Amino acid sequence: MVDMSVNLGGLPMKNPVTTASGTFAAGMEYSDFVDVAALGAVTTKGVSLNGWEGNASPRIAETPSGMLNSIGLQNPGVAHLKEVELPWLAQKGSTTIVNVSGHSFSEYVQVIEALEDAPVDAYEVNISCPNVDAGGMTIGTDPKSVTEVVGLCRAATKRPLIVKLTPNVTDITEIARAAEAAGADALSLINTLMGMAIDAERRKPVLARVVGGFSGPAVKPVALRMVWECHKAVKVPLLGMGGISNGTDAVEFMLAGATAVAVGTANFFNPHATQETIDGIYAYCERHGVERVADLIGALEC
Repeated sequence: MVDMSVNLGGLPMKNPVTTASGTFAAGMEYSDFVDVAALGAVTTKGVSLNGWEGNASPRIAETPSGMLNSIGLQNPGVAHLKEVELPWLAQKGSTTIVNVSGHSFSEYVQVIEALEDAPVDAYEVNISCPNVDAGGMTIGTDPKSVTEVVGLCRAATKRPLIVKLTPNVTDITEIARAAEAAGADALSLINTLMGMAIDAERRKPVLARVVGGFSGPAVKPVALRMVWECHKAVKVPLLGMGGISNGTDAVEFMLAGATAVAVGTANFFNPHATQETIDGIYAYCERHGVERVADLIGALEC
């Protein structure tokens, strides 16, 4: 028997696999394919204080070995999450991480405060949102902004606080250190890379907003490198993501330093991807005589 349990910054997980925010909703749509209680955790789609409409269509484009999205964090708001999805997840016995989004520092805090009486096990703070108070600058690209928003969120809750890092920076370890110093219990990375697609026949961009977030198997080498760099730079545990489609991918992230992993884009083309990833990690451990999956964390031999 392999001990598959891990602890992600104070969040006990029965296995190291969760879902990447925005690729699994809150699990209802996948319940015919996946037992959400069997996952290490379900990470919800990003939630804001009030509903966001999202961006104009077309807002999804397939690319070689990946996809672009400019959904725009569309969601019905925190009240709907509390009334519908969170009770369903609790009834199913899921470990639940809520992804928190905001247009301003105060909105992040308000969302967390609204959720403090709800069945939530941890928060993932999406600092890849544009800050309207700072002229639309992405919060997660500036260490000072990261320090401020993480500090405010930290003061608002005693629950495990995971900070989701954007890869669209010069040095991700600088952002990681800022988040850790401000009170993050764990870091998740990477969010999507910025990309675009062009329709040559029409001489037009494929996406209505021209650019979007690039994800899928093509980003895995970048994600692995950034997880490895952050593992050397900070002491808090890491939730690795970016192109994970199977157990071998997940093991690679753990060897690079991730304590847990998130399956994202793979859910769209294989609704069984999360469970298959769990099974693949287990099979790897059995094959290599690994008794505790946690022994894989940072075990890369360079």
